[in-house]
Amino acid sequence: MELNDIRKEIDEIDTEITRLLCRRLDCSLKVADYKAANNIPVLNEQREKEIINRIKGICDGYKKGYGNAASLVFSAMMDTSRALQHSRLGLGAALSAQVKSAKRELLPPDKARVVCQGVRGAYSQQAAARLFGGAQPFFVDTFADVFAEIRDNNADYGILPVENSTAGSVNEVYDLVMKYRFSIVAAVTMPIKHCLLALPGASVDKLKVVYSHPQGLAQCAQAIAERNLEPRSFINTAAAARMVSESGDYSLCAIASRHAAEIYNLQILDDNIQTVENNSTRFIAISRELIIPKEANKISLIFALPHITGSLYRTLAQFAATGLNLTKLESRPSRMGAFEYVFYLDFEGGLSDPSTLNLMCAMYEDMPMFSFLGNYRELC
Repeated sequence: MELNDIRKEIDEIDTEITRLLCRRLDCSLKVADYKAANNIPVLNEQREKEIINRIKGICDGYKKGYGNAASLVFSAMMDTSRALQHSRLGLGAALSAQVKSAKRELLPPDKARVVCQGVRGAYSQQAAARLFGGAQPFFVDTFADVFAEIRDNNADYGILPVENSTAGSVNEVYDLVMKYRFSIVAAVTMPIKHCLLALPGASVDKLKVVYSHPQGLAQCAQAIAERNLEPRSFINTAAAARMVSESGDYSLCAIASRHAAEIYNLQILDDNIQTVENNSTRFIAISRELIIPKEANKISLIFALPHITGSLYRTLAQFAATGLNLTKLESRPSRMGAFEYVFYLDFEGGLSDPSTLNLMCAMYEDMPMFSFLGNYRELC
C-alpha cells in the first residue's frame, strides 16, 4: 500500500471519528441538562474510571499496548466534555462573581503604601520604582514581614522577587504566596547587574569574605570562585552592602547593585560580575484586594491534584486545548495531608476571554483545592 493510500484511509477514519465525537458532545450536553435538573455534580470520578478501564480493555484486546494510548485520548475527551457541561450550566459562579467585582486600577503612586524586603538600594526598590513610580517604599527585614505588613493593613502593595533567570525560583516566596493567597496585582522583570563592593581603599587581593543574599551569591558563583572568596548569606543584597559599609573591615565585600554602592559610600571593585550576562529577576506586587486592570496579560493560580496517574497531564492538556501559553509551573509540598503537592501556575491570558474564564470556572468546580491569585499586567 502506498503512503497516499494510507493517508486517505486515515482521513476517512478521522472524518468518522469527528462525526462520532460531535455525537458524544451532544450527549454530554444532554447529561448536563439532566444533572442540572436532578442536582447532580458534573464530575463523576467513578464513572470516568469505569469508562477508561473499559476502553483500555477493548483496545488491549484488539492489540496489546493500544490501551494506554486510548486512555489518554479518552481522558482528554472527557475533560473537554466536562468543560462543555460546566459552560452549559454556568458553574463557577463564585469565581465569576469574584472576577466581576475586582477593581480595575491600582492606587496612584502618591497614595500607594509600598513595602519591600531589605533596605534602601535593594533590587526590590528598583522594581517598586518601575511598578509604582513616585511611591516611597518602606522596608522590612524578611519576606515573611512583607506579607505580615499586607495582612495587617500597614501597606497596600508588597514587592517580592519570585524567580531569577540564573538561580531559579525563590522558594521561600512561593511558599509564602501559597500560605497567604494574597492577590498578585502586577509584575515586572528587571535586569540584574551585580557589583563587587568594598570600603573605599580596599584591595581585591586582600578580600576574604563576600556577603549577599543567597540568590546573589548563586548568580555570581563563578566570580566568587575565581577570587577565592568565602561566600556568606545575608538577608538582602543592599543590607549586605550596608553591613560592609559599617564594618570598617577591608577584608569584607558585598555583592549588590551600583545604586547600593552610591547609598552606602562603597567602592565598586568590579561590575557585571553575574555568571550569566543577561541575568534578570521577576518581581510581583501582592495586595489584599483583587485588582484586574484592563491591560492584564498574565494569570496566576494555585491548585492541588490527587496523586493519581495522569492527573497533572490532563490538567495541563486543558490549557493547551484552550490555546493558552504556560510560562511557569512550580510544585511545592502541600503540608496538608490529603494531597502530596500544591502547584503554582502562571500563564498568558486575560479573563475577558470567555474561553479562559470558562476553563478557570471548570477548574474551580472540579479541583480539590483551587485558588485564583490574579490577572495582572506584567512589564518587561
